[in-house]
Amino acid sequence: MDKPADHPTFPPRRTAVLLTNLGTPDAPETGAVRRYLKQFLSDRRVIEIPPIAWQPILRGIILNTRPKKSAAAYREVWTDDGSPLAAITKHQAEALQKWLGDDVLVDWAMRYGNPSIPDALDRLWDAGARRILFAPLYPQYCAATTASSMDALSDWLAPRRWQPAIRTLPPYYDAPAHIDALAADLGAQLGALDFKPQKLLLSFHGMPERTLHKGDPYHCQCQKTGRLLGEKLDLPTEVTFQSRFGPAQWLTPATDDRLKALPGEGVTRLAIAAPGFSADCLETIEELGIRGKEDFLAAGGEQFARLDCLNDRKAGMDMLETLIRQELGGWA
Repeated sequence: MDKPADHPTFPPRRTAVLLTNLGTPDAPETGAVRRYLKQFLSDRRVIEIPPIAWQPILRGIILNTRPKKSAAAYREVWTDDGSPLAAITKHQAEALQKWLGDDVLVDWAMRYGNPSIPDALDRLWDAGARRILFAPLYPQYCAATTASSMDALSDWLAPRRWQPAIRTLPPYYDAPAHIDALAADLGAQLGALDFKPQKLLLSFHGMPERTLHKGDPYHCQCQKTGRLLGEKLDLPTEVTFQSRFGPAQWLTPATDDRLKALPGEGVTRLAIAAPGFSADCLETIEELGIRGKEDFLAAGGEQFARLDCLNDRKAGMDMLETLIRQELGGWA
């Protein structure tokens, strides 16, 4: 049969990688933060309270009080390139594109805010991507992060008549490449300090404790990352959890509680790192580096250092390239 006159044309078939991260408001302004928080806190993976009970609280209280405070915090970390999380994720994608070459398309997206996952997938499809490695940059699996990103992918796939082949980057919390990269990068940062910390606090984003009892592996994977990293570093380490929100019991020990308690236990020289984050963001720069430092010094601490995430420095990019090439095996 001859090709119909209205038969669509398609670009040559390509392989693609989509790096994704949590998200960020478009600007450090109250309105932009409100839009971001509304999307974020309406995700049933993030807030597991039934909407009939949660939405009145979200719309009536939280979205009328929290955006102004959060916008002020974002202003403290905002850069000329925008949100640190978005800027770093973009740089990671650009570096990976150079290393993988023209055979693979590389793009990036945010689960909440812009650029969105559906928009990025549309761009890749229009460019010919028929094999896509979907790569959420969360070392430890959590339903509120990894699974939520997979939901966005599934929502994009659902109405499509022609779907691409999909692979996903698995959690890499205990991957040798990840642990080695963290040890090398954090070791170099520790060596460059003008003081010797007595302890390294490894702060992971917190989750309600009930998620652990429901079977979420996040807590266990954080603990394993911390243990493996501690074995590599010549420094006592401790795993803690930050960013508590609401009245529910959260994973413990809490980072802010430990920062206030450590000076009383004789630890007055402290370094803190966030190995659950692939890129620095509000939670690392402002929550740990500014408010965390204030808590520690106010409690009697003397010297404090926040260590950077892997970001787009060489150790982190070498690790990311290793993981991505492994998952692209047979495709590129």
